[in-house]
Amino acid sequence: MSSSSVPEIDFKTGEIQSGKAGAVKRYSGEARRAVAFPLGGFGTGHVALAADGALRQWQLGGVPNHRGFLPDSFFALRVSSTEPPDDVVRLLRGDPVPPGPDPAPNVSDAEVPDLGRLPSWPTVAATEFRAAYPFAEVDYLDDGLPVAVSMSAFTPFVPLDADASSLPLVRYRFTVTNTSAEFRHGFLLGTLQNAVGWDGVTPIDGTRGAGYGGNVNRLLRRPGQTGVLMDNPSLGEADEGYGEMLLWTDAPAIAFPRAVGAEALLRFAETVKLVTPVQLGDFSDAALRAALADGASPLRAPAGPSPAGFTWDAAVAAAFALAPGEIATIDFVHAWWFPNRFADFDRFGPTPSYAGSRFWVGNHYATRFGGAVDVLDAYLADRDHLDSTSRAWASAVADSDLPEILKDVISAQGTLVRSPSLFRTADGRAYGFEGALGASTRNWNGDVGGSCPLNCNHVFNYEQALARLFPSLGRDMRETEFAVQAPDGSIPHRVALPLYLPQYHDVAIGGPVRPALDGMLGAVLKTYRSVLDGSGLDWLREQWPALRRLMEHVTRTWDPDGTGILRGDQPCTYDISLHGPNMFVGGLWLAALRAMEEMARLVEPAPAAGFAKLFTLGRDGYDTLLWTGEYYGQPDTGEEHDFGRGCLSDQLLGQWWAHQLGLGHILPPDRVRTALASIVRYNLRTGFEPHGYRSFADGGETGLVVCTWPHGGRPAVPLRYCDEVWTGVEYQVAASCLYEGLTDEAFRILDGLRDRYDGTRRNPFNEIECGDHYVRAMAGWSLLDAYTGFRRDPATGQVTATRPGRFPVVAGTAWGVLTVSADGEASIDVRGGR
Repeated sequence: MSSSSVPEIDFKTGEIQSGKAGAVKRYSGEARRAVAFPLGGFGTGHVALAADGALRQWQLGGVPNHRGFLPDSFFALRVSSTEPPDDVVRLLRGDPVPPGPDPAPNVSDAEVPDLGRLPSWPTVAATEFRAAYPFAEVDYLDDGLPVAVSMSAFTPFVPLDADASSLPLVRYRFTVTNTSAEFRHGFLLGTLQNAVGWDGVTPIDGTRGAGYGGNVNRLLRRPGQTGVLMDNPSLGEADEGYGEMLLWTDAPAIAFPRAVGAEALLRFAETVKLVTPVQLGDFSDAALRAALADGASPLRAPAGPSPAGFTWDAAVAAAFALAPGEIATIDFVHAWWFPNRFADFDRFGPTPSYAGSRFWVGNHYATRFGGAVDVLDAYLADRDHLDSTSRAWASAVADSDLPEILKDVISAQGTLVRSPSLFRTADGRAYGFEGALGASTRNWNGDVGGSCPLNCNHVFNYEQALARLFPSLGRDMRETEFAVQAPDGSIPHRVALPLYLPQYHDVAIGGPVRPALDGMLGAVLKTYRSVLDGSGLDWLREQWPALRRLMEHVTRTWDPDGTGILRGDQPCTYDISLHGPNMFVGGLWLAALRAMEEMARLVEPAPAAGFAKLFTLGRDGYDTLLWTGEYYGQPDTGEEHDFGRGCLSDQLLGQWWAHQLGLGHILPPDRVRTALASIVRYNLRTGFEPHGYRSFADGGETGLVVCTWPHGGRPAVPLRYCDEVWTGVEYQVAASCLYEGLTDEAFRILDGLRDRYDGTRRNPFNEIECGDHYVRAMAGWSLLDAYTGFRRDPATGQVTATRPGRFPVVAGTAWGVLTVSADGEASIDVRGGR
């Protein structure tokens, strides 16, 4: 605990002081209803902080489950004074925001799992929530409290440093300011239930739950530190629930290690006392610690392991004492360590019998630490750096000259990177579901687990945030992609885990029936992205044979005559095949040809001219064949799901990729701009009626639909999902508009999107599609370079940018703040990397 008279937060304005980053977005009133901010490292599981101050969506063990709730895990406050005598208690959370009159479909973030079952202390009158990823901040507002209280929660987040960003812990920093005219002292209470043994899914009733029994809570006593270490020795080391949890503070504190419920924890806080400091008037740090050292509550904790079917709760009460106007800062940490992850999730395609084997794959973070205390010590050993570097990233976004809505999008992209949709196995490889099963998938697949496993390449075609913020993880996913390449050069659009199992060659695996062509072309583009982000020529040489086999397969299968135009059945991300020439697949093909040309010049110059020639043929052929005068359509094939005369929002996905990779225009620039303007004119809609598919925008909301037929001709069996609104598509179209100077069109899309995700009906930190935290939404990262015009030449290191101002930048091997003056001079304040 530290005390000072210099506030971290101006409680009148809500602004964060002392050089810290300001908030990117604020939420109050009804805008708090659906806010749930994920906290946790990459691939470590997470807990979400709701805008009312409650902790929800507990997913520490690696099983995605938005409705996972761990009872008796909260923060509370007791404030006392001796003259005049006073004692005030509050739960540090507000009353749940009442349900809205028209809840959004397909989301569950506004659900309050303990509604009507809160602990007995009163809640605070109101809360206000601020976010600047990775920081979430809550002000607890209550005129009945003689102190002002705020809390800042975060898990370290350092761009380019995957290990530093993969700590399984949350730090909660409370700031308590004495706003009264009297001396005040009291206790900040942190509580946590021992969930070791819980499967993360089965509902818990108080301290009773499946998997519980034999849970042990031990006091952690170290100089200047107090905590409770939680485990369950009755479990075998291979049990899915085996692991450890930790509740910790370095403030003067006393722990109550075992309790049978929340009321016992609160009773402990009511009975703990500071006798000697009150008598002597000495409330120094040393005096507080001495007063608490031998126990300061008459309450007796149960002993031994928990009974069968039950677990223990625990509490740590941190003491503070404040003169009028004085401030205390108190840190709590939740840390966890669950080493076991199994590849026992859904498997698409044929279901082979593996005799009940669950296939242990483990968690990478657990190989770095020996338990929850190791996790804590790793954080403490680098605490100042992790805190300041994480704040530096938050500041780079929040204090930049980006428009407010772009700050909002770029900041929130980090929550998708560290969501339960992504994980890292013990061998260090990164994997991702398409999303986390949730309310949008209850129609057939339930709401627990990962959605549509694994590493679905056509959905990951849109992902930019993970690969740009952590290039090593993006590179790792490319290596996995080529590791499952079939002998004929094709790449299945899903990966079977563990990798030693038979891969998905020549079988239907969910989504399009055959390997997704758009995903295969994306593998080329994503490889070149890794090269540009510093993977190096040696790495490219290792991947080059696989790239050549892949392109030979594509050419042999869809363009055997060398026309530059792909024809025939083209499986793609709409879970169907398109037939005949179309610009959605064709644009990715053109971009892939250009990327192959550039990579060939780096490692094998001879084929470069052939890729260039095929690109020129394809560019001219597609443009002639598909241009309608307003956008790129599709010849009428008579096949189901083709879009024909429709205006497809994704028609320029390949051009979006080409701009990001510095490949220039793959189609005539004037037609690209005309097509984008047409997409916005015809597909950006305000007002939605039920359409028989999933509803991601409804009522009077605004969203960009996947495809429309502005001049008629909608097929009897149209493009699957044509009437849906996908945020990943919206982001890529908005970024494409920014690349082409169509700023108004871009911001019209973004305004509609983020208005839908404003906290009142949908969670701004959980953009959904086929599941929660859907990875397609990570296309939003592309807005950053599209807006700033940032480019980096990997060969020369030269940086160019077109927009004056101060902006965050991540450039493969370094990150920081880019400043461009009005006369075009650019400089980078490097805050990490080289």
